[in-house]
Amino acid sequence: MTDSSAASAASPPSRARVGAQWARADATRQSLLTAAREVFAERGYEAAGIAEIVERSGISVGSLYHHYGGKAGLYLALWEDYTAEQERRATRAVKRARAEGVGDPIALFILGARAFLEVCWEQRHTSRLFSGGEGPAGFGLMRRRRVRQWIQQNTKLLGERESRMLALILTTVMGEAGREVAVAETDDEAAALVDEVAEILGRLAR
Repeated sequence: MTDSSAASAASPPSRARVGAQWARADATRQSLLTAAREVFAERGYEAAGIAEIVERSGISVGSLYHHYGGKAGLYLALWEDYTAEQERRATRAVKRARAEGVGDPIALFILGARAFLEVCWEQRHTSRLFSGGEGPAGFGLMRRRRVRQWIQQNTKLLGERESRMLALILTTVMGEAGREVAVAETDDEAAALVDEVAEILGRLAR
């Protein structure tokens, strides 16, 4: 081996090559998640099979286990993506409102709740999946932990010394309302439910 070829072999992969590898890995993960979402929605978590997820995704079973470790990992990854999007949208709505001069904590909370509920409708098939009560071992604990995080964030947003119980009540209403929004039959019905929930949250908070 020449000095130049040895140096080439020892050199790290180029940025373009690394980027392409990441893109392929991301496409693989997305294909698996899309297929898993469909199968879980149709079969339920317990009845869903790895073989069907692999067949629908067109990805090898080895890749599935490499990226997610199995069926439970897929389910939990879907949950993480879903709740992360809810948080991103709610946070964005609150930040935008603050930038526009909205300072009332209740108004900010309601705008964040609207964004949260809009995700429940836009991703209604995923939302319905998680409302069904099934899931891998530990999923119930994960859900409860996530609710506590929402309560903590909303307590901070409301900014009142006695607001923890208020945040708990409003967050619980928002979560239950999300399940109803997700089972609406039309865009108009979902939008009407979101408006109704926003009004109810405002009355409860005042």
